[in-house]
Amino acid sequence: MATFISVPLKKSSEVDLVKPLSKFVTTTYQGSDEQGEYLRAVEELNKLRKSALGRPLDKHDSSLEILLKYYDQLCSVEPKFPFSENQLCLTFTWKDAFDKGSLFGGSVKLALASVGYEKTCVLFNSAALASQIAAEQNLDSDEGLKAAAKYYQLASGAFGHIKDTVLSALNREPTMDISPETVGTLSLIMLAQAQEVFFLKATSDKMRSAVIAKLANQAADFYGDAFKQCQYKDNLPKYFYFQEVLPVLAAKHCIMQANAELHQSSSAKQKKHFGEEIARLQHAAELVKTVASRYDEYVSVKDLSEKINRALADAKKDNDFIYNERVPEVKELENIGKAALAKPTAITAPLSQKFTDLFEKMVPMAVQQSMSIYNQRKAETVNRLVGTMREATNLCNGVLASLNLPAALEDLSGDSIPQSISEKSHAIIQQGGLQSIEQLIKDLPELLTRNREILDESLKMLDDEETTDNELRSKFTQRWNRTPSGDLYKPLRSEGANYRNVLDKAVQADHVVRDRFNTHCEMIALLCKPENELNAAIPSANPTKTLQGSEVVNVLHSLLAQLEEVKREREGLEGEIKAVTFDMSVTFLTALAQDGAINEEQLSLVQLEQLYGSYNQRVQASLRKQEELLGQVQTSHQEFSNLKQSNSEANQREEVLKKLASAHDSYIEISNNLREGTKFYNDLTEILLKFQNKCSDIVFARKTERDELLKELQQSIAREPSAPSFNVPAYQSTPAAPGAGPTPAPRTVFPQPGQQPPAKAGPPARPPPPAVTPQAAAGPPANPLPTVQPTNNPPPVAPPTQAQGPPYPTYQGYPGYYQVPMGYSPYAYGQYYMPYQGPPGQGYPAAPPAGQPYPGYPQQPPQQQPYYPQQ
Repeated sequence: MATFISVPLKKSSEVDLVKPLSKFVTTTYQGSDEQGEYLRAVEELNKLRKSALGRPLDKHDSSLEILLKYYDQLCSVEPKFPFSENQLCLTFTWKDAFDKGSLFGGSVKLALASVGYEKTCVLFNSAALASQIAAEQNLDSDEGLKAAAKYYQLASGAFGHIKDTVLSALNREPTMDISPETVGTLSLIMLAQAQEVFFLKATSDKMRSAVIAKLANQAADFYGDAFKQCQYKDNLPKYFYFQEVLPVLAAKHCIMQANAELHQSSSAKQKKHFGEEIARLQHAAELVKTVASRYDEYVSVKDLSEKINRALADAKKDNDFIYNERVPEVKELENIGKAALAKPTAITAPLSQKFTDLFEKMVPMAVQQSMSIYNQRKAETVNRLVGTMREATNLCNGVLASLNLPAALEDLSGDSIPQSISEKSHAIIQQGGLQSIEQLIKDLPELLTRNREILDESLKMLDDEETTDNELRSKFTQRWNRTPSGDLYKPLRSEGANYRNVLDKAVQADHVVRDRFNTHCEMIALLCKPENELNAAIPSANPTKTLQGSEVVNVLHSLLAQLEEVKREREGLEGEIKAVTFDMSVTFLTALAQDGAINEEQLSLVQLEQLYGSYNQRVQASLRKQEELLGQVQTSHQEFSNLKQSNSEANQREEVLKKLASAHDSYIEISNNLREGTKFYNDLTEILLKFQNKCSDIVFARKTERDELLKELQQSIAREPSAPSFNVPAYQSTPAAPGAGPTPAPRTVFPQPGQQPPAKAGPPARPPPPAVTPQAAAGPPANPLPTVQPTNNPPPVAPPTQAQGPPYPTYQGYPGYYQVPMGYSPYAYGQYYMPYQGPPGQGYPAAPPAGQPYPGYPQQPPQQQPYYPQQ
């Protein structure tokens, strides 16, 4: 019977997945136990792509399994990596499956930094390969029929899925082969073929004639829908692929309708409706005759025709001699009805039966982003609690230093160094003294300069590439149809501006720390001196020793001890707060699975309240206790001051001791600030280096894309003619020899009988067209199903007004194509050749005048801007 239609595969350029994915894994999962596992998974994914796309695939289910497995991995990987033009940039290049290119350049192709584009193209290849595997099945066996039906339904579902998702997956105009119109048409074709296989299966299983007729009628309907879809879209028939498909669709539409009439006639015979039987067989015979006369080059209906003719002859004989029933018109017959068994396979990952997620432990990017925001919230909560306690401790130390406590209680002799001052001096010396702070202050500008240079170099790369892109866009105007660099780099520039603001704030913090150091530098230097020099620098005083052992001194000692206990509790509480851990990824994954989205703010706030609510209460209790103790200390210190003798020496000594205590506290704070600043700059260096790598990667990808687009533009420009018209070759304008008649063009669509083709002929000649009467050619026939009598030696054909290929079915009113042969179709059949009305004995007309196109010869299409981006 008819030939089954299959779809060619798209071809892809090689892409290195290892380098960018490995860089992301190394950066994101640094120090993680899963890092090695993810790196091995990246290698496996790269190998899988090469197996699926880097070599020719056999028409076997094992090859299809490889494609489906790669598609499943892409579905799994897509949400787990930040694939985009300005983050993890992977550019995939695919060629149009139907465009075979031209003599002067390659076929149409498109390069996009989109995993959605890669998924779409891989799914297209899966559908195409499924159609090829189905076409290779042995339809004489039950297993072959089942396999063909399965693969055609898979192909139909895959093409339909692309139709629904391609525009959202690409966010730009796709190439013609994966456009919604094309894949929608292919889906209909595959569905029609699946329905035809079900018809063959029902026929093989000898099901009831009425059921088989409904299956065949549904298949005819599907083929008619596919044919209409092809004809509705003017851009599809330009492909040679669809030029070959159109007549097959028209022929199969007629064949399946003829089968439906044949089997329905058997059902009518069983019901003893002999007139209806003959009417249906006559209609089937007319349909088959039309196919044989128009589409014999594409399909063979010899067996079906003989079967219908035998049944018709027997039915007429019986009716003429026995039943004598009236034979009704076709339009009087009851509709056969339809039974659709073929359905497109739903495309839901995983499609592979042996799928194993290579990145099973890696959470999706939505969870990763939620985790990142949650970790920021957690860090803010911890910093707020710790910062509150540290501020309270600094406030306590400042109040005690202003009161010269506990040094005032220890210095009742007025001559020796107070124990607390001595301990503070030793502590500063052990931490490196003044020299360590000066070195930290000296290192900060170098770290700052290094970070500024990394940031400036990163942004300079973006500026240089954007300048080049703007220059080329100005040069090529609309032809330079890729995303402008200025739009693409907006997120990166915003990120760079944030880093610059962070650096500016860090510089301000550095100035604050440096000013504080300059304020206490002298006293810090004094604390770093040996004990005898420190003692000599402190003024001496001789207060009365009656205060030793007094009640007020004992109260102050007790209060100071309680304050020290509060500060020690805070240190332990700070350690507990920092040690709190909780894995929020499970919560986010559960929310994503249940709702399809993550309400990060709500989930995070609830969890943080559970984790740190009790710690917040303990911090507030510590603050209240400190405030109460400091009030008591100030009251007791006032009594203590009133008891001390008032003299200038004692006041001077107390003032120096206050400054020394304050200098110690400032030293500790300044050291911590400087170390935090050093750590901040070092951490920021790593972040800026990652930012620099992102800028470098996207600039490199843009440069590769730019070079590819420049190459395509150069080839496109080279293919353009230097002038809008061209001269007719000399061999077309050479006058014919006397008496020889018009000289045909050296290449024609239909060569004359007996003419030998030249050494380098074009496509092989079509079979001779059937002869028709001028009246039939001049207008639509009265009978929608004319009987065409082929001849062995047809008359010459008049040159049509435009290039004309094989006889294609079309709709009424569209020249160059032919209508679907349907018995009771609203559109009739057209004749597909016009007889050449020339002088007797002459062949085709001579060459046209110079500069005019040769009639009937396919002309070069007008040059215009390519409809799709050339990448």
